[in-house]
Amino acid sequence: MNTNVNLAGIKMKNPVTVASGTFGYGREFTDFIDLNKLGAIITKGTSLKPRSGNKPPRVCETSSGMLNSIGLQNPGLEFFMQYDLPWLKKYDTAIIVNAIGNTIEEYVELCKVLNTLDIDGVELNLSCPNVKKGCLAFGTTYEGVKTVTQEVRKVLTSKPLIVKLTPNVTDITQPAKGAQEGGADGVSLINTLLAMSIDIHKKKPILANNTGGLSGPAIKPVAVRMVYQVAQAVNIPILGMGGIMTKEDAIEFILAGATAISIGAGNLVKPNISMEIIKGIEEYMNLYNIKDINEITGAVTMN
Repeated sequence: MNTNVNLAGIKMKNPVTVASGTFGYGREFTDFIDLNKLGAIITKGTSLKPRSGNKPPRVCETSSGMLNSIGLQNPGLEFFMQYDLPWLKKYDTAIIVNAIGNTIEEYVELCKVLNTLDIDGVELNLSCPNVKKGCLAFGTTYEGVKTVTQEVRKVLTSKPLIVKLTPNVTDITQPAKGAQEGGADGVSLINTLLAMSIDIHKKKPILANNTGGLSGPAIKPVAVRMVYQVAQAVNIPILGMGGIMTKEDAIEFILAGATAISIGAGNLVKPNISMEIIKGIEEYMNLYNIKDINEITGAVTMN
């Protein structure tokens, strides 16, 4: 049985990764799982300088999911290089850094440094709905995504580049095509859906930022549909995510066209969920006598 996949030039022992922003830099999960068994770790969003994020409250529970408005809080690139990266390198798993910025110039400066680090790839975050500027400002259109990707590609010459797409668009295939045309090696989708929850007693939004990103099982059918659409529109690998809680969820994404999958909110509900899904994928392969996981990527037959 072969569970190895090649995600945009990143070799992984299995197709299971953990989504940016739900796993920190891995330390908090070492009491629950063996990081060596993951296909890859995608770091918390990392910016050039430290970011304090949005005001609290920043998280609230919803039906079949949660809203978050963290605002990309992180300790910054220098701290990551000195403290987190050396620690992550102790483990036998691919390291993909989620890169964030407010301007194209920030993305370029950040990726210029990331290009020199001992990491396996970069996930360019053009999709966070929780910040006042950046990300969605140029992540929602073909031209916007293409422009950012092209500029980053000029400096990120030795690392695979995956562009993370927002689902908050009319046609998800357009930014996906922009990423491909701009030189991306792959795309990841979906990030959270822009949403709101209101405290009916205070008559105010629960989140201090008013709106936030909806994640969890509630968004899975939307995510599967978008992964399928993008798989028909581009010729680069897809990292699929959005509400994956079971092995069945993961297999759905792979059948829809994802080369690999990423677990997000599930990590917060069940810290060892990634290990369960890795095992579950192997059980599914045994059940249907699948010798190579890549055989079923995009293998859905439409009615």
